[in-house]
Amino acid sequence: NITAACVHVMLDRARTFTSTDWQDDKLISLGRLAAGLAHELNNPASAAARCAARLDEALAQLAETTRTLEAAELNDEQRFRIESLRNPAVSSAETLSPIARADREEEIGEWLARHGIDAGIAPTLADARITMPAIISLAAVMPHELLAVALRSIAAWHAARALTDDIRRATSRIDELVASIKRFTWMDRPMIAAPTDLTQALEDTVTVLGAKAREKRVSVTLDVEPELPLVAAYGGELSQVWGNMLDNALDAVSEGGQVVVAAHRGPRDSVIVSVTDNGPGIPDEIKPKIFDPFFTTKQVGEGTGLGLDIARRIVRRHNGTIDVQSRAGRTEFRVALPILHP
Repeated sequence: NITAACVHVMLDRARTFTSTDWQDDKLISLGRLAAGLAHELNNPASAAARCAARLDEALAQLAETTRTLEAAELNDEQRFRIESLRNPAVSSAETLSPIARADREEEIGEWLARHGIDAGIAPTLADARITMPAIISLAAVMPHELLAVALRSIAAWHAARALTDDIRRATSRIDELVASIKRFTWMDRPMIAAPTDLTQALEDTVTVLGAKAREKRVSVTLDVEPELPLVAAYGGELSQVWGNMLDNALDAVSEGGQVVVAAHRGPRDSVIVSVTDNGPGIPDEIKPKIFDPFFTTKQVGEGTGLGLDIARRIVRRHNGTIDVQSRAGRTEFRVALPILHP
């Protein structure tokens, strides 16, 4: 009959609107993350590019000095002294304080200048923890005209090693960020309920929103109970919940504020995930409305007012609960999810 048909149409429209709102909010959230992630990825990428350019110069210097030393037909003693200064295992291995390292650089620089050798290599030799006695031992067996070449070769060797390590660290950081983003968005994984490790999910959320936290100089602390039980979850959906809660907390605190993301076992076989900030708190008059669709306290264009409504729907879909406790200086959003039993 007409009534039944109208009800079915209205239900279909409601499901369509719900799905559309959900996707729109997710796209808006990902859009906000994109700018921060671009900056986050640009830092190590730029560092790797700069190091690669300097590595090219160091390798060219190393090749030039190596050719000169090979043409000089060094004896065994001279080769041994050079190799001992190139080999980190043989060169001094003590840990220097910043002041001690600066003193050593100054000492090496002054010695090089007195012997007519470019003092510009002093910082590299000091960073390599090469001592003055080792340099003097090399000078004792090398003709003066080859001493400068040998020291430049040693400096180029250590510079190349240090730059290689810097490139490795920068590219490892990029790899870690990309892995976190893939896990956060559940890229290449089916959107089905599966045993989910909330520890990894929360770590990825903090990583993905790290750029925003650093921009506001906000301290974000992750406090997760060891061996947290698994939950049955649609991982991509829960990532949206954690991202929304942390994003709201970062918006709520002032510059230099503090946010704590925590997870622990709760009562009645549950896992409790909470996000606590030291912002101004939620006024009592609007507290009952914060989970309502389209309700927002943000400026026009800064929020859809759907984030917490969608978060609540996702949590309910997981048979969980979400609530908030707030007062001046402390706001805590808590999500309780049932533990997955074997």
